[in-house]
Amino acid sequence: MITTLEARLDRRSQVLLDRLVRCTGWSASRVVREGVKLLAARYRLSPTKQVIGVGRFASGLSDQGSNKKHLKSFGRQSSRS
Repeated sequence: MITTLEARLDRRSQVLLDRLVRCTGWSASRVVREGVKLLAARYRLSPTKQVIGVGRFASGLSDQGSNKKHLKSFGRQSSRS
């Protein structure tokens, strides 16, 4: 879906947009799109949250780091030496 957006920029914002266009070689539209993505990432508005490495450990437990039952003795010395 493509949406057309019309925005009023103050002088300073227009100058910054022009500089970014020259500096990156991108179109003004792409600069704005990338800016929206950066703001979304900054405010954690990503549509899906992903945890790196989920389900990739030898234990086979997908919730090993988040389930308190699995963390019961974590950090304690084992009786085996």
